[in-house]
Amino acid sequence: MARKGEQFAGLTVALVTPFRNGDVDEAALRKLVDWHVEMGTNCVCPCGTTGESPTLSHDEHERVIALVCEQAAGRIKVMAGTGSNSTREAIRLTARAEESGADGALMVAPYYNKPMQDGFYQHFKAVAEAVDLPIVLYNIPGRTAKNMEPDTICKLAELKTIVAIKEATGSLDQASQILNGSNLTLLSGDDSLTLPLMSVGGSGVVSVAGNIVPKDVLAMIAAWREGNIAQAQKMHHKLFPLCRDMLGLATNPIPLKGAMQLLGRDTGEVRLPLTPLSEGDMTKLRQTLKTYGLLSS
Repeated sequence: MARKGEQFAGLTVALVTPFRNGDVDEAALRKLVDWHVEMGTNCVCPCGTTGESPTLSHDEHERVIALVCEQAAGRIKVMAGTGSNSTREAIRLTARAEESGADGALMVAPYYNKPMQDGFYQHFKAVAEAVDLPIVLYNIPGRTAKNMEPDTICKLAELKTIVAIKEATGSLDQASQILNGSNLTLLSGDDSLTLPLMSVGGSGVVSVAGNIVPKDVLAMIAAWREGNIAQAQKMHHKLFPLCRDMLGLATNPIPLKGAMQLLGRDTGEVRLPLTPLSEGDMTKLRQTLKTYGLLSS
């Protein structure tokens, strides 16, 4: 049986939001979209956690999504981050993303207010009934403080426009339950778990590492799809130390933006309450990038 949401299989990159002197750097954001088109990235996701959505104003949030859709111009898919812990706000953001031409919406489970399982269901149902845009659920209890249970997710999968899930619980059991009980496309929410999740039926990843090494993530996914397990494993073990060492330094996207700064692709600027890497951690990050082969010695 074909899965809903197959249009989002492969590599979706959770885009950073470039800042310069405190403001969104629109020219740099346009360049990022163009670069991902050149790299062959399947889809970009503006205004997720990696895009520092919690510190974007409502106007900035809508502007970033609209700008990415405009620059994508049909050359690459756009999965707009439109989640909120307010159902009304989630509906508004998703409707605006649809108006802007997004191909889908990535919607994080409501955070902080810790709804009951029926609250999760009613929240996403309300958005699905208000907007026609395909919805990708995003379950990341490490950030939201509460897990959306597999039974809730499988019930949501019965709704026409809920087509996929970004699974970031770190649990292969939970992923297997979702795949067994629904026809959702399942995407990894952790770069280091992409290959393990594909082995049980996942279809790709919403990636942080894809901001700097999209071709390598694409190569791993392609090798798995072609049945070249040894090559997929080789790429997994190439990517793993980069993801572990880079993302282990600080909360995402702090080290990612540091890496992009070192590679000359971002100012490295983050917004409070996030703070840049210390000098010592930047030295460690530089070594990680050298070891991977991204920076010359």
